[in-house]
Amino acid sequence: MTVPPDLVALANSLADAARPIAVRYFRTGVTIDDKSDASPVTIADREAETAMRALLTKHVPGHGVFGEEHGAERTDAEYVWVLDPIDGTKAFITGLPIFGTLIALLHKGVPVMGVIDQPILEERWLGVEGRQSTFNGRPISVRACPTLDRAYMYSTAPIMFPGDLEKKHEALTRRVKLFRWGGDCYAYGLLAAGHVDLVVENDLKLYDFAALVPVIAGAGGLITDWHGKPLDMRSDGSVLAAGDAALHRAAMDVLAGTADNDPATRRPTG
Repeated sequence: MTVPPDLVALANSLADAARPIAVRYFRTGVTIDDKSDASPVTIADREAETAMRALLTKHVPGHGVFGEEHGAERTDAEYVWVLDPIDGTKAFITGLPIFGTLIALLHKGVPVMGVIDQPILEERWLGVEGRQSTFNGRPISVRACPTLDRAYMYSTAPIMFPGDLEKKHEALTRRVKLFRWGGDCYAYGLLAAGHVDLVVENDLKLYDFAALVPVIAGAGGLITDWHGKPLDMRSDGSVLAAGDAALHRAAMDVLAGTADNDPATRRPTG
């Protein structure tokens, strides 16, 4: 589908509204609360989502909204906005500027537009279905990297890979040239811009991944679950993003346990 220009403009307006709120509270010793799942949340998260939802109510009152902090409304609507006001709250509360505001637009349940906005560095990735993704308004592309032994890979945290998933993830980290923990949504932006080759995560919610899909697809990359299925409202929370189709297949084979696991072929995590 073609995303209407006014909705692209609205997505940028939402990011513009959230950005100064994150900046105002960053590195200020803001009070931290724990949600029911023990994940942290701050007044910055809540105020930023409130500001974005107010704009949606004003400009597109019939659209649905699915927000991390203030819940869901009209999720059966043709268009649904998915909001994560601060993806990477742990980075935010510890003063690390790799968190981001994530804004996605779903059309009939499928992500067709996404924004990754880093307020402190004033960096913004925009992906719109049918267009080349941009970084601060400039076109970007993933880079070619067809083999695991040349790949740079990120995952946010070990807690994402409980039980048997830890072994599958470790098998992949041993195959790549460079592996690093951390990144949150910022790692996906780096992949779209051609600096990183793989991002592998698990247990993500819709608001964690929906905005990433159009950004990476529009830069020429692939982002699916670990089984190669497209990411949408019904996804299982596993995410495999790659800048190269051959690399994506190779990583998927390792995660599935179907690749050659000869220790002689493994690489140090670095």
